[in-house]
Amino acid sequence: MNTEKSGERIAKILARSGLCSRREAERWIEAGRVAVDGVVLKSPAVNVAETAIVTVDGKPIPEKEQARLWRYHKPKGVVCVGEARGRKTLAEALPEGMPRVIAAGALDANAEGLMFLTNDGGLKRHLELPATGWVRRYRVRGFGKADAEKLKSLAKGARIAGTDYGPIEATLEVQKESNCWLAVALQEGKGRDVRSVVEHLGLSPSRIIRIAYGPFQLGHLPEGAAAEVTGKIIREQLGGAAGEKAKRGKKR
Repeated sequence: MNTEKSGERIAKILARSGLCSRREAERWIEAGRVAVDGVVLKSPAVNVAETAIVTVDGKPIPEKEQARLWRYHKPKGVVCVGEARGRKTLAEALPEGMPRVIAAGALDANAEGLMFLTNDGGLKRHLELPATGWVRRYRVRGFGKADAEKLKSLAKGARIAGTDYGPIEATLEVQKESNCWLAVALQEGKGRDVRSVVEHLGLSPSRIIRIAYGPFQLGHLPEGAAAEVTGKIIREQLGGAAGEKAKRGKKR
């Protein structure tokens, strides 16, 4: 059997082929359905060389897909991670015809706006790496009146709910009698982080909309819609290994 430490985990290879999820792949392996170079696997703890022949039930798996990326406008109320508890899941909310994808830069259920969908776990991790230094930008509506001094103080960073944040850009866009709109920009960009920041300001957040993630913009993408990012843009904006994945195309 042609295996090597530098290869990919077999479960990842099966998931990338579009046949199943990684967990399903592990169950298939335990059931003796998966073979590499004719040898039936007994454990998913195997790295497989790129030149190896992988079969499921005796049939070769589909060729590995090119790494793909979509911008997605997540609606409020859609659950990306965790229990749905009666709410719509991301899988149920995706546009018809989407291939098997995973969420990158996921937002919590009560946040909305820009996030990513990809068919490649490595690309997902690259997008979410703190090392990219990408700023996430939001528009936030909060109940209450914004305090100018508190907004200004965030520029030095803050410790909020036990978490240390770097510099946060927070500016007042509109102040109404009972609520306001803020523009918030930070590198710790999950919906729950933004919520904590706004509550730290003494406001009660009622809408959190991510409008940008690094160089990618929500723009006029309709709610619930997905728009594929071209390989050229992936290479230009991500570069390195992530960009090469989008460039190579099918190799298996």
